[in-house]
Amino acid sequence: MKLPIVDEKSIEALDLPGRRLRWVVTPENANSKYCSMCVILVAAGETVRPAHSHPNGEEVIYIIQGSGRVMIDGTVEPVKQGYAVLFPQGAVHMLQNSGKEEMKVVCFFAPPTNLDNYKLFKDVEFPE
Repeated sequence: MKLPIVDEKSIEALDLPGRRLRWVVTPENANSKYCSMCVILVAAGETVRPAHSHPNGEEVIYIIQGSGRVMIDGTVEPVKQGYAVLFPQGAVHMLQNSGKEEMKVVCFFAPPTNLDNYKLFKDVEFPE
């Protein structure tokens, strides 16, 4: 039996607005039943777009490197390396790299998700 061990670098990165994303743990590549996980890289000054929510589950992000801010349902808070953030089910959220270095973030989802399950809010922006 092949163990569900995935090398992040073996996954093709998707170029999406404001980030590069790799789906590292999915039902397809790791046979996960209750979660999925991706890694995103956000360049300095970039914002992950568009604002979105996860109607069918929760997301937890963990900042591996860098600093920035998150917006959850209109409330903005700073984040930096070592911070974990819960995006509750249905909460509209965004992430922005306001630092000077690339931000690396691990995103955990339960139940498993993919981009098809995101609800997008293209008119929502970070308040100034």
